Amino acid sequence: MSFKETIRSDPKWKKRIIGLMTAGNGIRPRWWIRHLVNPFFHKKGAGSRIFSRSRMDLVPYNQFELGKGSTVEDFTFVNNGMGQVIIGDHVFIGASNVIIGPVVLHDHIMTAQHVVISGMNHGFSEVDIAFRYQPSSVNEIEIGEGSWIGANAVITAGTKIGKYCVIAAGSVVTRSVPAYTMVAGNPALVIKQYNHLTKAWEKVE
Repeated sequence: MSFKETIRSDPKWKKRIIGLMTAGNGIRPRWWIRHLVNPFFHKKGAGSRIFSRSRMDLVPYNQFELGKGSTVEDFTFVNNGMGQVIIGDHVFIGASNVIIGPVVLHDHIMTAQHVVISGMNHGFSEVDIAFRYQPSSVNEIEIGEGSWIGANAVITAGTKIGKYCVIAAGSVVTRSVPAYTMVAGNPALVIKQYNHLTKAWEKVE
């Protein structure tokens, strides 16, 4: 068993290490983690930009990558504490997004404002313990190249979205979406698919 696995499997050691690395009851990485440690573990591509008023709650023991030419707008919250966050090349993350790993965003994706993409769920199996204290589960989200996620959309854990999809504003995506598909609603349903022969988006009955 590796040192990393040993720490994760021992609750006492895990609590101590997290206490050294984070402040605010284990929520926010400490200054020395953000500025002195993370740059050696996380990759930031040429020409990428993270706006100053975004909140990057990143830890070194899980992967974070921001591809070349990508942008993270102000008031966006990114957290890799529960799993990796990989953002590809030339991705635009709009203002006030929430991205909680594990999440993989491929190249040329665009998100509008107030989008939530969370690969984590809080446990709720016990009704005599407050849900905030129950173990969390994770299931990776993957969004394909060139897709567009509309304002106020919610992408739930375990969802796979294909390339060049359109997720309409306000949608709640609870299941996977095939490539070249437009979905809308809560829960999101397929409303159009792109026809490569007619070169048009066509309604799905």
